[in-house]
Amino acid sequence: MNLYDSIIITGANGMLGHALTDALHTRGLTPILLPRAKCDLASEDDVRKMFDHHATLILNCAAHTKVDLCEQEPDLANRINGSAVGQMAALCREHGTKLVHVSTDFVFNGRGTQPYKIDEPVAPLSAYGRSKLLGETELQKNAPKNWLIVRTAWVYGRHGANFPRTMVTVAKAGKPLAVVNDQVGAPTYTVDLATGILALLDKNADGIFHITNSGQTNWCDFARASLAEFGVDHPVSAITSADWERQKPTAAARPRYSVLDLSRFEETTGTSMRPWKEALTAFRKEVESAGGF
Repeated sequence: MNLYDSIIITGANGMLGHALTDALHTRGLTPILLPRAKCDLASEDDVRKMFDHHATLILNCAAHTKVDLCEQEPDLANRINGSAVGQMAALCREHGTKLVHVSTDFVFNGRGTQPYKIDEPVAPLSAYGRSKLLGETELQKNAPKNWLIVRTAWVYGRHGANFPRTMVTVAKAGKPLAVVNDQVGAPTYTVDLATGILALLDKNADGIFHITNSGQTNWCDFARASLAEFGVDHPVSAITSADWERQKPTAAARPRYSVLDLSRFEETTGTSMRPWKEALTAFRKEVESAGGF
């Protein structure tokens, strides 16, 4: 049976879910879309019912992604991001279904200075990061025959709330912008992330991979680049993580450095991820072609 015969996308209403749907449509494929309203990973029954569709491939984009809220809801985060993934993996093994699970840079502690390789030690700082690591662990413990864990970072796309959109909206409203400048990572455009995931599937890849756009920046410079890309002239003040933590004492701890090493992805697919600034330009063009935010 062809891997692409029947595809489920969980979290289908999210940024990556939309991008994967569009990428599959360009191949003439129509996935089964399961937004939270149709499949809530907090419900064991909903996860089981997913397999009534007899899918050959599940792209799990569903997650509890509100990082700060996870600090107040660790049990819910662990269910959605963790044990539900293990349940899904066990059912995929039973049904012969390939599972692709999207994970995060938050599984690392951010104390590194070089891009994190696949096999480097993990040590999440936050409830969100711990829940996502639990998902990785539970998937591998219950591993189906074919599986992928794709770690990514700083994701943005046209559908839903995202960092460039927030920066542009706040700036156009004339409000002050102060953004941290000591957290370093790689912004990742959902269109490129979706393309990368399908490239791995085309190679029948298995295991853990990192996919982001290439290069690195900090949040403050990402904010400035976003405003410049959209032609918005507005100052952005640089602050430190310590400044932010004083303003938001209940906020979750973020990794200071979370650039991911892409070499395994590049070696497996024979392709390279485009630089983050080029991806930001492509995002702006997509937004404009759709009539704006």
